[in-house]
Amino acid sequence: MKIAIGCDHAGFAMKVALAEFLRGLGHETIDVGAYNDQPSDYPDFAEAVGRALLEGRAERGLLICGSGVGASVAANKLPGIRAALCHDTYSAHQGVEHDDMNVLVLGARIIGAKLAEELVRAFAGARFSQEERHERRLEKVKALEAKYEHR
Repeated sequence: MKIAIGCDHAGFAMKVALAEFLRGLGHETIDVGAYNDQPSDYPDFAEAVGRALLEGRAERGLLICGSGVGASVAANKLPGIRAALCHDTYSAHQGVEHDDMNVLVLGARIIGAKLAEELVRAFAGARFSQEERHERRLEKVKALEAKYEHR
């Protein structure tokens, strides 16, 4: 799977480690920045990850900032992006299986390296269930997005 990976300065070290981890699992990573730990703005990288998905260059995304909150908020402003901040493995896979989450967001100042690896493994290994109830709910989410997209 192709996974776009981005971060701000606070997530840089974790991004580098997780990109290597993902490649070790057999995934291809597309690094959209930041490329160093100098102060940077998370919305820029949330947009870059989202655009990679929307343009078909990646199937999923991984975003990392200090807490994960800002990157999650910013990513969800892009139509078609379903980003969630997850700090437990259940949410990391269930978000994909039930909600077709396409971007995992992590807080580098909140969790450690080993938990981050387990979250990424759970996220990358999960698939949308396509059960009727999950499809119905996803369609309602998409309808909400379309309803308010041009306001």
